[in-house]
Amino acid sequence: MFLVPDAVVRFFHRMASPPHFYAFTERLMPWLTVIFTLLIVAGLYGGLYLAPADYQQGDSYRIIYIHVPAAWMSLFIYVVMAITGGIGLIWRMKLAEVILISSAPIGASFTFLALVTGSLWGKPMWGAWWVWDARLTSELILLFLYLGVIGLYGAIDDKRSASRAVAILALVGVVNIPIIHYSVEWWNTLHQGPTVTKMDKPSIHVSMLTPLLLMALAFKVYYVIAMMLRAQVELLQRERNSQWAKAKALEEGGL
Repeated sequence: MFLVPDAVVRFFHRMASPPHFYAFTERLMPWLTVIFTLLIVAGLYGGLYLAPADYQQGDSYRIIYIHVPAAWMSLFIYVVMAITGGIGLIWRMKLAEVILISSAPIGASFTFLALVTGSLWGKPMWGAWWVWDARLTSELILLFLYLGVIGLYGAIDDKRSASRAVAILALVGVVNIPIIHYSVEWWNTLHQGPTVTKMDKPSIHVSMLTPLLLMALAFKVYYVIAMMLRAQVELLQRERNSQWAKAKALEEGGL
């Protein structure tokens, strides 16, 4: 039987406490900002300058260094929302609810970015800005799910009830994630098949793959930074009557 170390258990118990989470994110933020800056600079330099032109698409393929990481993040963030939604429903953990709703606008932004950059790439490649392709349509549905979570949360005044409602929506909508991922394999689609996540080896040269992975890491770090900042604001709003939130608000000249 696998036993979780006591130190790990204590860490997660502390992280479930809003004041501990807020203090932890404040300490972590400068380091994450430095890491993000290094990754984004290295990824853009490698993708836009060092990587060779594609033998078929020329330099137009370079939009993948924005499009592909954004598409990956659109799926990743929704899975995070579904997991935190489940935790919030089962254990009534306030921090899980906060992470869910704080992630939704970021995920919607990444999904919108993936759709827009995909259209910009699709016009010269397919001859059309948009086609009702299985991958594109399911990604558009994902954007509507994100917007639905945001709209539903804003429509309910009681934020604990709102959190439970959006958690259920996130869990129901997570069925769309494998549909998006496997759509290019299940249906005849214009969208190209997997090139990086193939089980044998990626169908992309390492000189192009390395900056793509750097950009993917940069986008993930950006998500953590943006989510933490939004979570801090959400926690202060929810905990505005608590002593620690009042002290923090006075310290920052807020509320």
